[in-house]
Amino acid sequence: MNGFPCKNPSSVQAKDFSFSGLHVSGNASNPLGSKVTPVTVLQIPGLNTLGISVYSPFGLFAGWGQPAPHPPSCNGNFHKGLVHFQRNKGTGNAVAIAGLSSQSPGVITVANSVFGSNPKIPNDLLAKAFQVDTKTVDSIMSKF
Repeated sequence: MNGFPCKNPSSVQAKDFSFSGLHVSGNASNPLGSKVTPVTVLQIPGLNTLGISVYSPFGLFAGWGQPAPHPPSCNGNFHKGLVHFQRNKGTGNAVAIAGLSSQSPGVITVANSVFGSNPKIPNDLLAKAFQVDTKTVDSIMSKF
């Protein structure tokens, strides 16, 4: 549970089931060219305890932008833990929306988990796993 109480049924309103902020362009000027826009019980109180959260993990992403490769947090259409990604192959902006069956959704990206972990994964281990030299691993880690 997410710690938020259920609304009293007598005070529920239509606005408790809507969110209109996904049309607002976010700042996608980052290395991945994407902007995360979480939509949880804080924005849609009516979804609380239904086991549903809407989450736009890519929100806005600019031409050729992409969310980082990541495993899903639910079984849905993907096998749990199967790394996947999306990419905007166009030249304009795009919006993607994902619905997750979690009251506390989030995204764990592969690159951050591997190259930005704390405690740090030893360089020699990563070099062997990715079949590169430790200088390449150092270079990648410096970005995280």
